[in-house]
Amino acid sequence: MHIARFRTKARTTPTRHSFRTRRIHLRYNRMMERVTIYTDGGARNNPGPAAAGAVIMHGGEAVTEIKQYLGPQTNNWAEYEAVALALAEAKRLGLNGTPIEVRLDSKLVAEQLMGNWKIKEPTLKPQWAKVRAMMAADFPDITFTHIPREQNKEADRLVNEALDEAGH
Repeated sequence: MHIARFRTKARTTPTRHSFRTRRIHLRYNRMMERVTIYTDGGARNNPGPAAAGAVIMHGGEAVTEIKQYLGPQTNNWAEYEAVALALAEAKRLGLNGTPIEVRLDSKLVAEQLMGNWKIKEPTLKPQWAKVRAMMAADFPDITFTHIPREQNKEADRLVNEALDEAGH
């Protein structure tokens, strides 16, 4: 199950109008400022029950939060899936073509997506190919930044919420 949640400044429940207004604002300002996406994936008892989480930021505000339970997987597979889910949501929001920085605490995934490290694990090759195809089709100006876990707390929170809600 994919859950996307929109937060307004007042932390109220979004209305159809507030979502539409924010989306229009994003379209007009998308070239002015880079979009930052925080992603995280994790598996309890790796491999084991896995989940992905992401926060899409624009103008210093969280635009959307995503969390999804993924079933039994490895943590690295979940890290890739978090990036894929976030890019799909960014496209849905009309942010394709916008400069994007993806920040993640998986050095492996960041380095592999930047082409610096080889993909040795066969189960990660399809995940890598899926994300690279999304990049080529919709996000030509994208960078990946490895960040410390302490700077990725919101995405990590979403991973744990998805796992807890799934009963794991």
